[in-house]
Amino acid sequence: MDINTNNISALVLAAGKGTRMHSQLPKVLHTLLGEPMLAYVLDALKPLFPKNIRVVIGHQAEQVRQALQEKVSHFVMQQEQLGTGHALMQAWPALKAAGMGYVLVVNGDTPLLHTERISWFIQACRQNSADLAFMSMTMRDPGSYGRVLRRSGRVAAVVEAKDYDNLQHGPDSREINLGIYLLRISSIDHLLSKITTDNKSHEYYITDLVALAADSGLKVTALDQGEDDALLGVNTPLELVRSEENLRRKLAAAWLSRGALLRNPHMISIGPRVVLEPGCEITGPCELYGSTVVKTGAVLDSHVWVNNSIIGPRCRVRSFSHLDGARMDEGSDIGPFARLRQGSVLEENAHVGNFVEMKKTVLGKGAKAGHLAYLGDSEIGPAANIGAGTITCNYDGKQKHQTKIGAGAFIGSNAALVAPVQIGDGALVGAGSVITKDVPAESLAVARGRQQNINKSRRAKD
Repeated sequence: MDINTNNISALVLAAGKGTRMHSQLPKVLHTLLGEPMLAYVLDALKPLFPKNIRVVIGHQAEQVRQALQEKVSHFVMQQEQLGTGHALMQAWPALKAAGMGYVLVVNGDTPLLHTERISWFIQACRQNSADLAFMSMTMRDPGSYGRVLRRSGRVAAVVEAKDYDNLQHGPDSREINLGIYLLRISSIDHLLSKITTDNKSHEYYITDLVALAADSGLKVTALDQGEDDALLGVNTPLELVRSEENLRRKLAAAWLSRGALLRNPHMISIGPRVVLEPGCEITGPCELYGSTVVKTGAVLDSHVWVNNSIIGPRCRVRSFSHLDGARMDEGSDIGPFARLRQGSVLEENAHVGNFVEMKKTVLGKGAKAGHLAYLGDSEIGPAANIGAGTITCNYDGKQKHQTKIGAGAFIGSNAALVAPVQIGDGALVGAGSVITKDVPAESLAVARGRQQNINKSRRAKD
C-alpha cells in the first residue's frame, strides 16, 4: 500500500534496560537470525520514513549507537530511563521542530513488525481522523501487557498490567495495547506535561496519554489486530526465541517458494539479508547469516555455518565446515571440517579438504590444500599443491607477514613456510622442511637435518 508519510515523523523507543532478558546486552541488540531486533524495526520503517526516523537511546547508549549508526541519522538521548512517556518527552522538542503533523511511535523490541502493517495502520488512522491511535490485540491470556479499557465501545484508557485492579477497572480486559501509536502533534502537545509517575513503577507511561486524550474530548482510536503474535514485543528469552522461530519459518518458506531446495527446512536458519539463488541446495541443520549469497547449483551439506560469504555456482561445502567473510568461486569445494576465515578466497575449481584453515588467503584456480593445513596471509597460485601439515608461519609476535606460492608449486607434507617468503612457479619444497628464504622457480628446496640410519644391534652395544 503506497501512502504519503511526508507529514509524519517516526520515533523508535530503544532506551530501556530489558531487565527480564537477564543479560548485560541492551535488549534491542539481542539478535534474531544474527541481526539485532532493533535493526528489524528500522528496516520496516525505512521504506516509509527514509529520512525522518529518530531513535531514543539510554541504557548502554553508545553500544546501541555504534551497532545501528549506519541505519539511524538521528538519536535522542534519554539520560535517565523513567518510562516510555519520559522517552517521548525527551524527543518532543525535536519532533515539534521538525514541523511534522504526526509522529508514529513504535517500540524497538517488536522485530516482526513489517512495513505493510505500518502502512495499513497509518492509512486507517488517517481515515479515522484520530488525534491518538494505537494498535491493540485481543488475547486469551493478556499476561503482562497493558489492558485497553472501553466505555460504551469507545476507548477510555490503557492500564498497565501491574496497575490493573479488577475492583477498580472491572473484569480483566483481554484487549491489550501493542505499543504502536500515531499521535497528532498539535493535539497531544498540551497533554504531555500532565503525565505523572502515580503508578506502581513510578514511571511516566506513554499509555497515560490515552486517558488524558479521551477525557479532553480528542478522538482516540484503538485498531484491534485480532490475535497476531508477530506484533508482540520481546521482553524475555522465551519471547525472543518464539519470535526468532516465527521469522525462521517464514524465511525458509519464502526461499523454498522462490526455487531454493531446502532439505530439512525446519533445521535451517537463514538471516534476513541472505540471498539464495534458485537451484541451490541446502541440507539442515545449517545456518546462514549476514550478507551471505549462495549461487545456483551450489550444494551445502548439513552442519554448515556461513556468515557474510559468497558461495559461487556449482560449489560444494561439505559437512561441519565454517565460512566467515569468505568467497568461493565457481566449482570450488571445501570440507568436511574446513574453516575459511575473513578474506579467504577460493578461485575456480580450487579445493580445500578436511581440517584446513584459511585466513586472508587466495587459493588460485585449480589449487589444492587437501588436509591438515593452516594458510594465513598467503597468495597461492593456480594449480599449486599444498601438502598435509603445511603451515604458513605468518606472525612473528609483532606483525603479520605474507607468503607467496607460485603457480604449479608443490609444497611437501609438514612444511613450515616462515613469512615473509616466496616460493617460485613450479618449485618443489621437500616434506618436513622449514623454509626461511625465497625459493626460485623450478627449484627444489630441502631444509631439514640429514637422515642417519643406525644399526639397532650396534646401538645396543654402545
